[in-house]
Formats: sequence, structure tokens, C-alpha cells
Amino acid sequence: MKDFSMTMMMNDDEAMSGWRPAARLRNAYERLERLPMSLLQLAARVSMATIFWRAGQSKLANWDLTLQLFASEYKVPVLPPELAAPLAASVELTTPVLLILGLATRLACLPMIGMTLVIQTFVYPQSWVEHLTWMTFLLLLVSRGPGKISVDHLIAKMFHYPVK
Repeated sequence: MKDFSMTMMMNDDEAMSGWRPAARLRNAYERLERLPMSLLQLAARVSMATIFWRAGQSKLANWDLTLQLFASEYKVPVLPPELAAPLAASVELTTPVLLILGLATRLACLPMIGMTLVIQTFVYPQSWVEHLTWMTFLLLLVSRGPGKISVDHLIAKMFHYPVK
């Protein structure tokens, strides 16, 4: 009888070994779910800040070329190039600072979303994959906030506002 139970245990172990890859996969998913959302929010903030900051810096590097591009290539409707260029540069040079700090993050994302929609619609519609990525990051920040690694979070804690 004892030999029979040992045989049954070996068969159970052998049967369970077929499920080990599924268990390992489930274990990996559980570990990934422990990744703090604040790290993803920080990565989204840094990514978007870098994209917009570099665009603003390139505009400042050659302002004459910037005005020429707004007049000939970008052709933003309604706004004249002399107004659209400084407006775009202002957004690109102020909102990244706010995003890096995590200060007024949701508010800072709104003009970035507006610019992304204008760029997608009127300037570079063929770059929709890139713009979709930007919108994904920006909408994450608008909907979930900047995360715990931010000035917004510190301010909320200071005023006893419930934070996630």
C-alpha cells in the first residue's frame, strides 16, 4: 500500500509540473502589479516634459526659422504665425517645468493636450502613432494625477486632502 501512495504522489507531482509555467506566469503578473503607479506617473511626466522642452528649445535656437516654419509648413488655422509661434514656445517651455515638479500637473497637461490635437489635426496627421502615445501619457496624468512623487501630492497631504 505504501508503494502505491508514493506512486500516486509522483504522478501528482508530474501532473503539477505541467502547470508550473502557468504558475510562473501568474507569479510574474502578480509581481508586476506591485509596481507602484507613482513610478509610471513619474515616467509619463518626465517623458512628456522632455518632448515638449526639446521642442521649445529648438524654437528658441533659431527664432527666424521658427516663424518661417509657422508661416509655411505648420500653417495653424486662425492664429497668425507671429502669435502661434510664441504661444507654442510658451507652452513648451513652461508646462515641462510644472510636469517635472509635479505641480499643477492636471492643469499643465491641458495645453499640452490642446497642442497635440492641433499638431495631429493640422500639422503632422501622418504622425498619429506618436501623438497617440503623447495623448495616452497626458490622459493618464489628467485622469490619475501626478502620483506620490510630486509637489501636488505634498500639497494635498499638507492640507489633509485625501490622496491615493
